[in-house]
Amino acid sequence: MPFTATVLTMFPDAFPGPLGVSLIGTAWREQDLWRLETLDIRGFSADKRGFLDDTPAGGGPGQVLRADVIAAALDSVERDGRPLLYMSARGRPLTQARVREWSQAPGIIVLCGRFEGVDQRVLDSRGFEEVSVGDAVLAGGEAAAMVAIEACVRLIPGVLGDIESTSEESFEDGLLEHPQYTRPRTFEGLDIPEVLLSGHHKKVGEWRKLMREETTRERRPDLWAAHLANQQAKGGPSRKG
Repeated sequence: MPFTATVLTMFPDAFPGPLGVSLIGTAWREQDLWRLETLDIRGFSADKRGFLDDTPAGGGPGQVLRADVIAAALDSVERDGRPLLYMSARGRPLTQARVREWSQAPGIIVLCGRFEGVDQRVLDSRGFEEVSVGDAVLAGGEAAAMVAIEACVRLIPGVLGDIESTSEESFEDGLLEHPQYTRPRTFEGLDIPEVLLSGHHKKVGEWRKLMREETTRERRPDLWAAHLANQQAKGGPSRKG
């Protein structure tokens, strides 16, 4: 059975979106390397008017998705050992390490919230992991769900073709990726770094490593600090700065 992503959402028409194009879309539509399912949670309301939400307990603005509706939707799905993810701005950050774990599971089940969120009781009782894709608030979880699914699917063998293309990417070893260049050799007065044209693979590798370190230190001091700590824990050399 291929990796299967099941999305619980009020807006199934939002999918596949970007998941249906390029190599990832081909791997889904033509190669059956992974599968995408959507479930419209609006069909699980017991209210004769079809309401999914109610006012927040304790007062306040907006509406909250009801626990009984979400539970009914989820319980209609075969879990098959798949992790349950709830896309939420208050969740733990999405990381490449977690993505790699999920990509090795039979798939994932993703709940997309709306309004002020989801009744906490169903998240707790069903064991959802709350996941954030960044320090920003979205109108709903659909776009975030696509991010999580794409991050997982691209790691499935055969989806990208050359698995080595992921080996030096950002976050794979705690560092950001090095800059990339291609033809023309000169663009608007800017040249490709000479070392990349030298044909000297060792020097190219050293330059890329240096660029990864400098980029990480400059743009993500949190990752750089973690990288240094990891190097020290392994007894290897560390670079301060």
